[in-house]
Amino acid sequence: MALSLRCAQRLFSRTVAPRVTGHAFYREKGDMHPAPPEIQEPTIPPYEEKVGEPLHLKRARLQYQSRKRGMLENGLILSTFAHRYLSSMTEQQLSLYDRLINLPSNDWEIYYWAIGVQPTPQEFDNEVMTMLKEFVKNSNKEDRTIQPNLH
Repeated sequence: MALSLRCAQRLFSRTVAPRVTGHAFYREKGDMHPAPPEIQEPTIPPYEEKVGEPLHLKRARLQYQSRKRGMLENGLILSTFAHRYLSSMTEQQLSLYDRLINLPSNDWEIYYWAIGVQPTPQEFDNEVMTMLKEFVKNSNKEDRTIQPNLH
């Protein structure tokens, strides 16, 4: 029996079970079945550093990626941090920031490292993470409840 994509998405959205090993499943008559390929979540491609990217494009990309995090907390923290510091970062610092926001597979890790709840792994414990941790303290009590506009 073939379902239209729209019908399958409606069915899937009502009967989703927890994801197992990155694949979506749905329950039908008590049994678990893999979701049809056309409605399974796409995999996230592995991080690849962009070699030779012009600095103005790298800054623009990082500013955008800092805003679109998938969780509001990091969207606010990273977008305001990027707005303040990206324009003055060196090429090395931009690369460190790029790795920080694009290499970890879980945004909660970045959040917990930044606020100091979990120790930062050595691979990410660098001058940019130190800047981010200091920024998160918000010593000047700035209002950071709205993401800055993109230019």
